[in-house]
Amino acid sequence: MTERDVERNYSVADFAAKLRRLADALESGKPFRIQIAGERFTVPKNAQVSVEHERGDSEEEVEFQLKWSLADADEEPEDDDEV
Repeated sequence: MTERDVERNYSVADFAAKLRRLADALESGKPFRIQIAGERFTVPKNAQVSVEHERGDSEEEVEFQLKWSLADADEEPEDDDEV
């Protein structure tokens, strides 16, 4: 599989809706199916969740990160969402 690094900007309302749907899936212990820049994949229910904070000279950044092994991504998703 090739490496990939994609970033996309959203309105606050769209971002909040996507986070809300993801949070509901994680909280209920279900996998989450999502599409980002044309590629569809599943975030498994046991994905590791972390928050990262970076500070530079002129900006700060907060990243919400989900990480899992590819073997865990074989679960059946609850629904789809295009990001």
